[in-house]
Amino acid sequence: MTFKTADLCDDHADQLQIAEPLFHDYGGLEAFNGPIATVKAFEDNSQVRIALESPGMGRVLVVDGGGSRRCAMVGDQLALLAHQNNWIGIVMYGCVRDSKDIAEISIGLKALATHPLKSQKRNEGQRDVTVRFAGVDFIPGHHIYADADGIVTAAVALI
Repeated sequence: MTFKTADLCDDHADQLQIAEPLFHDYGGLEAFNGPIATVKAFEDNSQVRIALESPGMGRVLVVDGGGSRRCAMVGDQLALLAHQNNWIGIVMYGCVRDSKDIAEISIGLKALATHPLKSQKRNEGQRDVTVRFAGVDFIPGHHIYADADGIVTAAVALI
């Protein structure tokens, strides 16, 4: 089903949280939407991998990486794993790497920037907790809509 975040804002502004425009597109899908799942982890992508190894069921993984620009939390291998496990997208409040390869994978991926260094593996972090960045509370089970114009969330599915 197609949508435009601008149209969602026109029709449902009172029901939306609208993210600050911090993100760049890296995945092969420019527009994506689905229920939210979350990970909160700083410079350690262990919980991101664990989440993406599970069935995505059309969800979007929202990762609060603390806005770190010192390493990448997702690369081509995790993006491919997400696609294979039916995750529709990833929103990364942090960095990605292998951006040219990720652009060839049919998954939505928004992140702050690229960085060639991989993250640590300390098995730290939390899953399925409310995370806040870009002026938005990302709540597991709520719905996220992302396209070239931005990211919005709503408590219920709008399309």
